[in-house]
Parts: sequence; C-alpha cells; structure tokens
Amino acid sequence: MPRAEALPLPAPSLTAVLFGLSGCLVDFGARVRQPGAAPAEHAQPTPGALDSLHRLQLQKIPCAWLDELPPAVSHALAASLPGWIKPPQLPATNYPWPAPHACWQALMALNVQQLDGCVLVSGEPRLLQSGLNAGLWTIGLASCGSLCGLTPGEWQALSQQERETRRAKATVQLFSLGVHSVIDHLGELDTCLADINLRRFKGEKP
Repeated sequence: MPRAEALPLPAPSLTAVLFGLSGCLVDFGARVRQPGAAPAEHAQPTPGALDSLHRLQLQKIPCAWLDELPPAVSHALAASLPGWIKPPQLPATNYPWPAPHACWQALMALNVQQLDGCVLVSGEPRLLQSGLNAGLWTIGLASCGSLCGLTPGEWQALSQQERETRRAKATVQLFSLGVHSVIDHLGELDTCLADINLRRFKGEKP
C-alpha cells in the first residue's frame, strides 16, 4: 500500500503588529519633529500604509500605533488612518523609549495573550530598540523613517544613486541595532511578514 505523504503544516499566523506612527504609517521622513512643523502637513499616509493595514484587518490581526509625540500632535497625524487601529493608552513619557513598556502596554491594550508572533514595524531606531527589548520581531524602514529624514518630494528629487546611498546607510544603521528585517517602506511589508512567519515556522525566535 503506498505511503501517504504528510501534508505541510501551515505557517503560524501573526499575533499582533505594532507600528510607529511618524516615519512609518504617516509623516514620510518623520519631519513633524522639526521646529515649527504643523502636524496636519505631515499626516499623509506613507506608501503602502493603508493597503497594509487593510490586509492585516482582513486577517483579523490586531494592530496599534506608537509614538512619543504629545497626544495632540500624534492624534492629528493619525487623522488619516482607519479608526480601528488603536492608539497608545498611556503616554510614552511614562517609560520613555527604548524601555520596552510602551510595546508591552500596547499589546496588553490589544488583549494579546503572548509575545510569540508579535511584530513591531518602525523607522525610528529608539522605538525599534524598545521592540527588541520587549522581545518582539522587528522590521526597520530604511527610506521613510528618521534616518533618511526627507519629505516625499525631497526623496523623489534625489538621483537614483543618492537614494541608494542614503538607503544603504540607513539599512546598515538599522541592522546594527539588531532588527530582524529591513525594508524600504510599508509597500514591501507583506513579503517581509511572510518571511518572518517562515522563520518562525522553522523554529527561529526573535
């Protein structure tokens, strides 16, 4: 009698995804931190942000955003995001980054029961360090975070070579922190999350 082949086990699903706000979901280049910046001018979602959130919502994966800006500024920035993605419930100033508390508090607010399968995505090195300290998988953003620090117009005005140079420098800085993956922007998030799930399936831990 022929031996039945075992069906491959499905990759584990993600537990939750946390996002940085400025320089990740909105505010390409994290420019709202510049003196005199008006939050409303920087509230535009970054490339791929809304599509990524929509796909995560369809998969019923809970999400939240984090920032350490004053609440009035961060909520003005988040005005263009879907209402279902939850903001932080406690100010980051209670336990400033890179302390892990903000990540843990966000996961508790989402009623997440385990750290396994929790991911943080950000272009801010200090928040990524917070995620690493919290025991999360981390994905750094090279082009749209604070390490490049350019508006969308300024980024597009660069030559291809200039963009590659800045992207490469930011990527090296992010990997030097110990992040698990680096992508350009959220338009590349799906492939990266699938890769993390494959690494989890193979037994890798953050």
